[in-house]
Order: sequence, then C-alpha cells, then structure tokens
Amino acid sequence: MTKAVVLLSGGLDSATTLAIAREAGHDCHCLSIDYGQRHRSELDAAARVAQALGAAAHKVVRIDLGAVGGSALTDRAIALPVDGVRPGIPVTYVPARNTIMLALALAHAEVSGAQHIYFGANAVDYSGYPDCRPEYMLAFERLANLATKAAVEGRPLKLHTPIIELSKADIIRRGVALGVDYALTVSCYQADAAGLACGVCDSCRLRRAGFEQAAIADPTRYK
Repeated sequence: MTKAVVLLSGGLDSATTLAIAREAGHDCHCLSIDYGQRHRSELDAAARVAQALGAAAHKVVRIDLGAVGGSALTDRAIALPVDGVRPGIPVTYVPARNTIMLALALAHAEVSGAQHIYFGANAVDYSGYPDCRPEYMLAFERLANLATKAAVEGRPLKLHTPIIELSKADIIRRGVALGVDYALTVSCYQADAAGLACGVCDSCRLRRAGFEQAAIADPTRYK
C-alpha cells in the first residue's frame, strides 16, 4: 500500500479529501496545522475525522502565524465578515498559509517516505484565496520536485487536489458516497470551543449553501 500525507484541517473539504485518498488505496498519514487560528475547535474535529476514516496516523504541527498577522483568522482585532460572501480576496485570507502548510506536508512526506500529498483546496467555492488556484498547485508540485532529496534521487512527489474543481454541493455528494460523517467536521471561522458554528461567516454560508444545493440534510451544529 502506498503512503500519502493528507492535510487535514477538520473541515468539510479536507475530510472529503481524506476519504478520496483512502478510496485510492493509500495508507493515509494525516497532518493538521495549529497555526494560531481562532477556530481551534477544527483541530479537535480533525482528530475525530482521522479516527473515523481510518487514518494510519495523525500528527499536529504547531506554528504561530499570529505573529505575522494580517488575517482575521489569526488576529482578533480584525473583524470577520458576517454579512455575506463578497467578490475579491477577503480578510480571512492568511498570508502564505497554504504555502507553509504544503511545505510542512512536503517535509513530512519526505521523512516518512510518502510520494503523495493530498490537499483539499477548492477553486470554485474558494472565497477568493489566490493560494487555492490550480496553477498554484502545479507550481508547488514543480517546486517540491526541485527542492527535495527524495525527488533528486528518483522518488518524485505527486500533489493531489481532487476537489479543486468541484462545487461545494459536488464535494458533499462525493463525501457522502464515501461514507464521510460531516457532523464530525467543523468549518466555521468562529466556531466555539464545542465546535458550534456561527452560521453567518463566509465559510458557514458556503457550507450551508452546499448542503442545500446537494439536497442533503445539513448536520452542522449551529449556536
């Protein structure tokens, strides 16, 4: 069985991505990043999802992107948008977050001997984040295969983004078909310690709309 590192936030998209990696026959080693996010209950959700979907291992790496700032997800002085999803790059964009997370996944893959990384980025319902675009993912994969000892020695790495061009509704349908229990996940940008969602942040709005469009009951626990 081939080994894969799966970036697992604890949200809907990453849970679906883990299920897809498992279906592909990989031995899934999940990696969650505690980067100082205000919605820390997603890390508890990641542990639940990893266990429920039979991950071989689950590691949490701690870094402090709050020291850099510049995002409503890491700086409580910046208000979260709650009045509807708007065009453009929102204040919930975390500078360099996906690059840093992918770099940590790359390091974990190289050390553990994995030649696959799975990442649940989405470029359809992606809230305007530039580091969720397909062209960025291709560029990172090229970087990974230039920068690592493993690739230079003939063990190239493949970055998989299986939901990057799916709508939120299609992601949910795919996950349900693969047995994902979305009640275990947390997507809200300001979920409380128990994982209860606010229902009004961008992430909550996109998630709720996805369940409505998929005609599947929303199991999200709201405040």
